[in-house]
Amino acid sequence: MIFLKKHFIFDAWMKFILSALLCIGNAHAQDQAASKASDNKVRHIDGVVVVVNTGFITRKEIDDRINALKKQGAKAPDEATLRKEVLDRLILEKIQIQNAEREGFSVNEKELNSIIENIAAKNKLSVAEFKQKIEASGSSFEKYKEFLRNDVMTSRYREREIEAKIKISDAEIDNYIVEKNRALSMGAGSRSAPAAKGEPEEIDVAQIFIPADAGAGLGAQADAKKKAESLLREAKGGADFLSLGAMAAQENPKIKFQELGYRTPDRLPQIFYEAVRNTGGGQVANAVVKSPAGYHVLKVLDRRALVAGGQAAPQADATPSTPQNIPITQTLSRHILLRHRAGLSDQDAERRLAGYRDQVRAKTADFGELAKKYSEDGSAQNGGNLGWMGPGDLVPEFELAMNRLQIGEVSNPVKTEFGWHLIQVLERREAQLTVEKQRQFARAAIRERKFEQAYQDWLRELRDTATVKVLNTDDASAKAPR
Repeated sequence: MIFLKKHFIFDAWMKFILSALLCIGNAHAQDQAASKASDNKVRHIDGVVVVVNTGFITRKEIDDRINALKKQGAKAPDEATLRKEVLDRLILEKIQIQNAEREGFSVNEKELNSIIENIAAKNKLSVAEFKQKIEASGSSFEKYKEFLRNDVMTSRYREREIEAKIKISDAEIDNYIVEKNRALSMGAGSRSAPAAKGEPEEIDVAQIFIPADAGAGLGAQADAKKKAESLLREAKGGADFLSLGAMAAQENPKIKFQELGYRTPDRLPQIFYEAVRNTGGGQVANAVVKSPAGYHVLKVLDRRALVAGGQAAPQADATPSTPQNIPITQTLSRHILLRHRAGLSDQDAERRLAGYRDQVRAKTADFGELAKKYSEDGSAQNGGNLGWMGPGDLVPEFELAMNRLQIGEVSNPVKTEFGWHLIQVLERREAQLTVEKQRQFARAAIRERKFEQAYQDWLRELRDTATVKVLNTDDASAKAPR
């Protein structure tokens, strides 16, 4: 689907009219009747609903955003609730644009054109074709460019502001590494002393959650169930559970991977416990679990006995309490990449790569020579060689496909965010993942976990410090904070 969000900015001449009317209102501020008359002009002539600091939001902006959301299938309990949510969002967008501009953030025309070229290429369109798609949707291309400029500008401003609020201590990093090392080998079976039959125990469960609430509609429910069952089949087939979750989340950000940690059965959701009651450590639950929120694919990472006092039974191979180098498997591979671009469909890319694959398998062509000739990334000059890669170094789809290959084997075409790949594994070796590398991974993961909370706190702070005045209560359900 083409990346397209609708955001309509009032014309410059309309801003001039508003400024003039506001100036008239200020000049007669002591005359209450004149002030009310000015407000009425603002409301009824310009359709302004809310004044945000020095800017404003119009009825047309709200209506256009609601129409766009409805076309995308957005659901809300009622029209008033949807209108309030849209207005709240527009207010926050307006505040961010104002602050970003005040802080000196900008996107020049050359940079904006480059971004548009990339978006068009990812949608397999030329810029001219992409422009036609935008205009066919009912928006002008100039309005789309203005929206995109604001979006890029505010994204950069957001990143800077939120990064400054996220604090990560060395102790947090150490604890994260120790905990993750304990669960490093998800498929290695139970790592702890199991409980005797009938004895108290704790269960460490991970889930891949595919949301689909009761109001999602039959089509969305069926799609979510189909996705969950597909993930379950892959997990049962030996695919790495964490990589599966990461790959699914990349395809659809609403899908979440979560490790629940050790819990006694009474602290697990009842439907989860029933699904894993007889599932051993390192094993996947037999069936997808359906809840009111959606579908869950479950894996038991470990089961361990509890001793008196509710403490976990000691383990002979307990994880060290401080980070240490850990053994990992590195893979040396090469690939042929056909990037997403205008004029190359998925079917064409798959067909071309399948042809190269067949030539290599038939030994009528050398993989490295084909990569030099046809691959569309920087590794082409080296025959597609990517060097030694460890867990987490590559995007999940690529890593998952690579890990399934034997040495010398060539994959089927694999699609990632970068394009279509043909992969060949050359060699594998055992290596050590250094503490420093682990700390880099840990910091990134902790940052990701903290980002959402920091983002929500930042939005509240923005709204609380802004001057927001609702002029037309008929069009606005949200109340200004001040």
